[in-house]
Amino acid sequence: MKELTKREQRYMRAVVTQPHTTPHLALSEVPMPIPSPTEALIKVKAFSLNQGETRTALDATDRYVPGWDFAGVIEKASADGSTPKEGTRVFGYVARGSWSEYLVAPTGLMAEIPEGVSNAQATTLPIAGFTALACLDASGGLLDRRILITGASGGVGRFACQLAALSGAKVFAVSRRPTILQQLQKDGVTPFGIFASVAEAKLAGTYDVIWDSVGGDSLAIALTTLSKNGLCINYGNSSRLPTTFDVRTPGWPFCSIQCIWLGREPILNSTPFFKRLVSLVQQDKIHAPIDTVLPWTSVADATQRLIQQGVNGKIVLEVV
Repeated sequence: MKELTKREQRYMRAVVTQPHTTPHLALSEVPMPIPSPTEALIKVKAFSLNQGETRTALDATDRYVPGWDFAGVIEKASADGSTPKEGTRVFGYVARGSWSEYLVAPTGLMAEIPEGVSNAQATTLPIAGFTALACLDASGGLLDRRILITGASGGVGRFACQLAALSGAKVFAVSRRPTILQQLQKDGVTPFGIFASVAEAKLAGTYDVIWDSVGGDSLAIALTTLSKNGLCINYGNSSRLPTTFDVRTPGWPFCSIQCIWLGREPILNSTPFFKRLVSLVQQDKIHAPIDTVLPWTSVADATQRLIQQGVNGKIVLEVV
């Protein structure tokens, strides 16, 4: 992104962190980003909220524009011709700055939105969908394998349950939400078991694969439920607590752990993953788990709902 003189600088509206005021987020006028030769200027139509960016923004001690996921329209294609052309609907994610009227991004952090997929649906995919897809790819074949998915009511959790079921796994979900069964059935998933805690899930047997987003003691217990040669993939820490486990536990050498955390360091090239996800949505093989669609002027209320765990799936804000 190149520097401009004060006279050349254009401005836009954006959600900005306000460390010393309440609410901690508000719409404000900020300089419009200027694309480098390899970046496109994108007019943002919608963005979805994620726990990581939201908690970081609300705890911020400096002023900046937060945001990862976006869906929008190419306002100006990259000078080198690497991005989609002007007027193309696209979705993707950036390291920071999507809660705004405009952003800049290279072609590797976006994909085109096909016919039949809305901006709201598309903007749920980059972080939540990609994380679930990364868990799927890291797990190998899931046919007839028992998989335990924690945080099943969240954005990643809902996508994870759908992708696992689509791959032939026996899905066991962990969530305290009383509506979790209806949510999963709405997504086309028939779970083999639903539990209010991992401790309860442990009573139902062992699991070949675990996808965990909770961390803390919940993850520690989950590790003890792995079957021989089992795999645990952690993709979050909603508990915000450390995990302690005993490596001398019998059978431990035959299990493995991986960590998949997206958002803070965008992965180039993400486009192939986005294309796979949006194609599944277009074919109605997976559903975008949208809880609510609100105008972005409601960002303060929306972020509070999210961190207070009042959202089932994803909350989408439209830039109006």
